[in-house]
Amino acid sequence: MRRLAAALVAVVALAGCSAEPGRAGDPQPGTAAAAASSTTAAGGPVLPEPGQRPVAAQDPDGLARQLAAALDVLARPGRPIEEVVSAGHLQQVAVTALASRPDWDAAVAERLPPPQRLAVATDVGAVRELQALVRQPRSTLPAWRIERPPAAEDLRAWYAEAEAATGVPWSLLAAVHLVETRMSRIDGDSSAGAQGPMQFLPSTWSEYGAGGDIHDDRDAILGAARFLAASGAREDPYRALLRYNPTAHYALAVAAFAGRMAADERAFAGYHGWEVHYRTTLGDVWLRAGYEADEERPVAPDDLR
Repeated sequence: MRRLAAALVAVVALAGCSAEPGRAGDPQPGTAAAAASSTTAAGGPVLPEPGQRPVAAQDPDGLARQLAAALDVLARPGRPIEEVVSAGHLQQVAVTALASRPDWDAAVAERLPPPQRLAVATDVGAVRELQALVRQPRSTLPAWRIERPPAAEDLRAWYAEAEAATGVPWSLLAAVHLVETRMSRIDGDSSAGAQGPMQFLPSTWSEYGAGGDIHDDRDAILGAARFLAASGAREDPYRALLRYNPTAHYALAVAAFAGRMAADERAFAGYHGWEVHYRTTLGDVWLRAGYEADEERPVAPDDLR
């Protein structure tokens, strides 16, 4: 399957991705005003404004408040989509910051409401698995196009359709999609030639694509379900994930995200809000929807905004 997953490990971690594995680093702080607006208002945490870059708190208490605020929004059906998206992105930033500070684990956990502790621990553990795949930050930005993802309800319907057709759990498909291309935000081929939202090599697609379009979201999800079913995902999801990407860190991370969604479907709403961040030698670059490059180019200070 696609080796952009090896690059995307850093995306999932928010620390950034690379066309080759690179090492995830600490999140880069933004302006003081941005940090304040994303974490406190009237003494309590609030979400960043739509389109505003969330900034991780720089202490365990602040991170715990950010995580609790984001998870509280995500746990409540019917919240405005703008709030859900902002909560997912804030969750992503805070999880990644904590993943880089294992010495804060206990302090953050004791400040979280008990129902949220396992969710945070699972996400942080998954991100750490992905960070273990990353080597060095890149000095260039990737030759990708970044798009808005399909609507959450559309993705959920396609995952359900694929589950009904193959028996592969919808949550496993969603987790693979999250790790591979941030649920179709990234449009770019891997160095090995893997393509599309679920990152298939054309040769593998010819076997499992059933005549569909490798770049079509629904077709790609169904193709991934066929591949995972043929790999034994109904009996042993972990072994099937190792066929998708033969790396233990990858399989453990995807399994963790899938388990979170299987246990609490609202977790999917949060992951749908996770954005594309790319770790570079100058710092973390948020690749927003609309970014497009036909070839790699050197990262510049203005890219950090």
